[in-house]
Amino acid sequence: MFKRDPRPERDRIDVHIGESATFSGEIRSEASVRIDGVMKEGRIETLSNVIIGPNARVEGDIQAKTVSVSGAYKGDLTAQRVELLEGGRMWGTLRVASFLLDEGGFLHGELIMLTEEALENPFENMEDEAPATET
Repeated sequence: MFKRDPRPERDRIDVHIGESATFSGEIRSEASVRIDGVMKEGRIETLSNVIIGPNARVEGDIQAKTVSVSGAYKGDLTAQRVELLEGGRMWGTLRVASFLLDEGGFLHGELIMLTEEALENPFENMEDEAPATET
């Protein structure tokens, strides 16, 4: 008689770096990326989410929809939402529209709050912009 809306489908994880794995390089995916191991000198670009597990260490740049950090992250990050969870540690520059800091989370760096529109394509006019000069 009454139908409940079906629960939203959980986002699938396309890439999983396990706890015993070490990775260097670039990941591009349309689905979520989960890292429980070590990523050195890399870049992650996804239209979905990045999950950095509690024992993970990630060094590199990330561009994603949502990033959840329970482990350690260092780099430049651009996302609609960042969740720095209990025990999570971040160093670097964050460009986000929404930022959640749990008690016990640690951030050392720069937090730049952007509008959703600015996040749609943060690199769109980068080539057209000339560096500022003094006159």
